Amino acid sequence: MTDQPKSNPLALIPFGVFILLFIGSGIATGDFYQMPVLVALFAAILVALFMNRETDFQTKMQQLTRGGGHPDIILMVIIFLLAGAFSSVAEGMGAVDSTVNLGLSVLPSNLLVVGLFIIACFISISMGTSVGTIVALAPIGMGVADQTGINVAITMGSIVSGAMFGDNLSIISDTTIAAVRTQGTKMKDKFRANFFIVLPAAIVTAVIFAFITSDPANAVQGDTPYELVKVLPYLGVLIFAIIGVNVIYVLMGGILFAGIVGVATGDIGLSNFVTLLGDGFQSMQNLSLLVILLGGLVELIRQNGGIQFLLEAISRRANSNRGGEFGIAGLVSAVNLSTANNTISIITAGPLAKQISDEYGIDAKRSASILDIFSSSVQGLLPYGAQVLSVAGVASISPVAIVPFCIYPILLALSGILAIVFRFPKFTL
Repeated sequence: MTDQPKSNPLALIPFGVFILLFIGSGIATGDFYQMPVLVALFAAILVALFMNRETDFQTKMQQLTRGGGHPDIILMVIIFLLAGAFSSVAEGMGAVDSTVNLGLSVLPSNLLVVGLFIIACFISISMGTSVGTIVALAPIGMGVADQTGINVAITMGSIVSGAMFGDNLSIISDTTIAAVRTQGTKMKDKFRANFFIVLPAAIVTAVIFAFITSDPANAVQGDTPYELVKVLPYLGVLIFAIIGVNVIYVLMGGILFAGIVGVATGDIGLSNFVTLLGDGFQSMQNLSLLVILLGGLVELIRQNGGIQFLLEAISRRANSNRGGEFGIAGLVSAVNLSTANNTISIITAGPLAKQISDEYGIDAKRSASILDIFSSSVQGLLPYGAQVLSVAGVASISPVAIVPFCIYPILLALSGILAIVFRFPKFTL
């Protein structure tokens, strides 16, 4: 993956086919379920496979499988499967209902979505993974929507928003590590520069969620009974995630804990536990396959020169310090749109961003912040990105319906643009 294919704008055609079929057909028909995302993705892969006649078909198939089998992709699949199992077991033994009802008994209905956003912020910044945060909280978001009548797209948008906050800032996030390493700066310096830019966006996001969920019609009627023992599995997951335990350990421990509590309370038996595990794995199969195939498509596009074209086209437009910063922002955003993976987009765009920074005197911690800010904002708004797709899968709604309520990624991009225009922050503590 270190070779640099020759720049070729035509290599982006398969990606255009995917977007046209997946999103374009939904816009045209008004039904975003009309075109299954896997069908659109497979059509794009076929187009990519029959391009570049200089490469034989067998080699292109190897490129496809290599991209789909990338370590980051497989790790994401494992997280999806474990998260599906945890969600299934936790729901089966009553953990979701009890957790939501406990929240309803403590907080007014109009603050539950704000609470989801803040909790997601803490978990993601502690655990360093937006996907892990999302799949752990999505069932609770569904429960909040069911109990309060709040639009499920809003609750899911709040979870994605909080997850992207930590993805951008956490010192153990893949994106942060990649940004720091490619720009040659220190983690603490990047964090400080980044924090002052994104904090206003997080505060305004919380205010907006409070405002749009303040309708009295969202109030809960009647009692909200809960059993504290059934809350413990989710409480355990949240605590260990905030401590910073690896997401794999967190989810496996949550599955086992939920199973033990369910058996002890008589809500499920051992055979039910195994069945729930299987149901959870099965619920994530489509999403896992989608991520694998998307990884393969990205590798085909890269090998055909599509990513290299984006790198060269955008970098040529940087002609000043401020222009260089906008060039870095546009560079990583364009690559992220094409790869649907913010870590890979930073690793891909990072070396060229470093060259732009050196040429126009951009501080390393600032270029690292720009890379991370704009990749995270784009990733949190992609209807075909793992984050939005995962909550859409849990909620059984179109991912496009969730995107307008991913408020933090929208404000994150706006904060990044304002920071470049007004040269903010001019100093860090």
